[in-house]
Amino acid sequence: MRKLINVFFVATGLLFTANIANAQQKVGHINSEEVFSNLPEAKAAQVTLEALGKTKQADIDGMIKEYQTKLAVAQAKEKTLSEANKEVVGKELQTAGAELQDLEKRITDARTKASQEVGAKQGELFQPIQAKVANAISSVAKEKGLAYVFDIANGQGGNNLVYWEGGDDITASVKAKLNITATAKPAAPKK
Repeated sequence: MRKLINVFFVATGLLFTANIANAQQKVGHINSEEVFSNLPEAKAAQVTLEALGKTKQADIDGMIKEYQTKLAVAQAKEKTLSEANKEVVGKELQTAGAELQDLEKRITDARTKASQEVGAKQGELFQPIQAKVANAISSVAKEKGLAYVFDIANGQGGNNLVYWEGGDDITASVKAKLNITATAKPAAPKK
């Protein structure tokens, strides 16, 4: 609620300031989701990330299968426990328990490491793409004489632009600057 109130005051301040300096500052907006969804480099980077994620998940799934197999063996061995073989089977169960704990730790570590590797790869792949898009946005904004450009994409942590009337939509210009020809449109934001 507090964030909404803050956004309201910021938007009100911007509108008030824009009315005072209307001739000096122009406002534009862009839908970055539309730009990225049509950018070939972003699509290729996403495919690479998905392949890496699947590889890491397959490794983890193999470890989980190994864990489940060893657990089933230990549970079956536990059913054979009797007074006559208590010492031998008990030691085997302790060894199996230690192996299962070790395997559980390895699975947890593998998940953490996979998450870190995928995150690092995402940064490595998308940082140059984001810089390219940012340069195109900056270039178009300068060409159109815009002082501010708001991103109206819903997926950007929530749409911080509560309302707009008019303004220049520079999405098409940025896509043209990036030589994007496809037109897959994500859902339009609500005004």
